[in-house]
Amino acid sequence: MCRSIKTLRPPYAESVTEADMRAAALQYVRKISGFRQPAAHNAEAFDKAVEAIAAATGELLDSIEVRGGAAR
Repeated sequence: MCRSIKTLRPPYAESVTEADMRAAALQYVRKISGFRQPAAHNAEAFDKAVEAIAAATGELLDSIEVRGGAAR
């Protein structure tokens, strides 16, 4: 779907920052909404979605296990 979103778990990424997770969330929201930058009247919904997806990404990476150790 979004080729510019990189995999954020080992062995594909040695370390993952909050900025990495937010960037992936932003790319996802841009792709599904069809907007690179939302209009002013949609900015709050857009930003809220980015934050929710970034948080869900963090929860996922904290919860999954990769053979040989934790994901993050």
